[in-house]
Amino acid sequence: MTESAAAATVTDLAGTYEIDPAHTRIGFVARHAMVTKVRGAFNDVAGTATVGSDLSDARVEVTIQAASIDTRNEQRDGHLRSNDFLAMDEYPTITFVSTGVTQTGPTGLDITGDLTIKGTTNSVTVPFEFEGGATDPFGNQRVGFEGSVRINRKDFGVTWNAALETGGVLVSENIDLEFEISAIKTA
Repeated sequence: MTESAAAATVTDLAGTYEIDPAHTRIGFVARHAMVTKVRGAFNDVAGTATVGSDLSDARVEVTIQAASIDTRNEQRDGHLRSNDFLAMDEYPTITFVSTGVTQTGPTGLDITGDLTIKGTTNSVTVPFEFEGGATDPFGNQRVGFEGSVRINRKDFGVTWNAALETGGVLVSENIDLEFEISAIKTA
């Protein structure tokens, strides 16, 4: 497939895709000590998407290994892996399984699904923007999406915190999840 024949709009996406973990980032941002932000990502991500001729039957499944959390600070990462936060020994994966996909514009999609963190499942809707498609140098048809959503970590049983002497808390309840997805068409 030539570059010009690759997916140009969300209506051209019919097929099965696999997330390319080497070119995908699933990250997060949390407020720290009420004065700054801590950013991190999960380095071990796998997922598939299947899109028929109509987006209404699309299906997306993503699995994240909780142990792959990376904030560029090993001590903090260890704390985030502990029972205070992700309890990765008991809940080694974070999962998302779509329940609906809606086109919101020429390049916009809302993907609604069940997000499970630390054994608790809630429905979330992530607005995505289709960044385009192209054939890479290896002949793979590749598509890209970006999106973000804010969740309250307490809704997923992640409740640890510490009060600050000056008021407020060490870690914000609201967490911004950020998605930069590169996927390769497999069928």
